[in-house]
Amino acid sequence: MRALVVTAVAAEADSVTTGLTPHPDAFGPDPRTLPGGYLIHRRDLPGIAFDVLVGGVGPAAAAAAAATALALADYSLVVSAGIGGGFAPAAPLGSLVVADAIVAADLGAETPDGFLDVTELGFGHSVHLPPAELAARAAEATGALLAPVLTVSTVTGTAERAAELAARHPMAGAEAMEGFGVAEAAAAHRLPVLEVRAVSNAVGPRDRAAWRIGDALAALTEGFRVLGPVLANWGERHEHDHR
Repeated sequence: MRALVVTAVAAEADSVTTGLTPHPDAFGPDPRTLPGGYLIHRRDLPGIAFDVLVGGVGPAAAAAAAATALALADYSLVVSAGIGGGFAPAAPLGSLVVADAIVAADLGAETPDGFLDVTELGFGHSVHLPPAELAARAAEATGALLAPVLTVSTVTGTAERAAELAARHPMAGAEAMEGFGVAEAAAAHRLPVLEVRAVSNAVGPRDRAAWRIGDALAALTEGFRVLGPVLANWGERHEHDHR
């Protein structure tokens, strides 16, 4: 089985690849550069190979990067991974969230009666659903919250925006900027998708002094130490479904 993991920035990719490196003193192959200048790191575990891609920030960049990688190799699973904001109190700083739904939370239109997403506008869909069994197993193994993860093009920075999102998506666990774009690319290739987020800050007023990016990156590393075997086991039983 071969899985593509898409991150936004190099620090996230480094955290994921560290988690997927069996021994602390082990070194994987040097990263490759794909068309478009995307860097991709390879890590091999028993039963599964991971390509970890640095795709850029935001849903459009993530979709373009993921689509590029998916056009160049055969994969069985796509994972969007990185840090993000957590909805308190369900997702505290340093915790993990595994998506049971990947939601385009600000793709739509503002109207006098409120926000309408693209599904309500009749222009497509605003939600991708990871395989329920896989998401549940990943959350259980890592101790993560299993909840919707919102994809936004503009990160929340006010209490008012946080309250608005929470009202529209009361079960949401986290927000980030890439998941829906990665999911769109995966869907175009008829591949299952998963999203994993480590919480670096609370969704709400922008307070850089309260961010815990180092803790979130460490949590991402530990999460992927556990996820490797979980994904390999799931792949052994389901890989034929996506050939």
